[in-house]
Amino acid sequence: MIFTQTALPGVVVVEPEPHVDKRGMFARTYCADEFRANGLDARVSQCNTAQNRRAGTLRGLHYQRQPYGEVKLVRCTMGAIFDVVVDLRSASPTYCQWIGVELTAENRRALYIPEDCAHGFMTLVDGSEVFYQISQPYAAEAGAGVRWDDPAFGVRWPMRPVVIADRDASYPDYQPRPAGGRSS
Repeated sequence: MIFTQTALPGVVVVEPEPHVDKRGMFARTYCADEFRANGLDARVSQCNTAQNRRAGTLRGLHYQRQPYGEVKLVRCTMGAIFDVVVDLRSASPTYCQWIGVELTAENRRALYIPEDCAHGFMTLVDGSEVFYQISQPYAAEAGAGVRWDDPAFGVRWPMRPVVIADRDASYPDYQPRPAGGRSS
């Protein structure tokens, strides 16, 4: 696997190294030893799938408050998504900054997202499916989010959402924290 650090510390693009022969393709998409060797949290406690009918569906931006912070490894298994991470780690040099990565079934990339970062995605084609490996079980009482169009972050989505949950559209404006504090 190829591990490429993004502009946000700890957010990593993980690419498989396909082996192709007359049968087709084989690639390893996860190896706990390789993740640990690259300084990444290799725990997997839960796996989730999100099926999305329409292009322009937006899910997020979500995170879990501490002490239930979760690491995510996100992969698009059908279709294509624009995957976004917002750094909510107030001690980070990239606090309140974001990155977007196109994940598709064809490019087979995954995005590793550390704790205390908000995550969301927008589908780019109909029938997109997303697979998540998560380090912590979901804790409803710790579930939180920030609004997809919050001016504190200025995320440039590829289009306006066509489908979005009321909750995701109605988070209040984010109030940045002083340096050194944890996200809540």
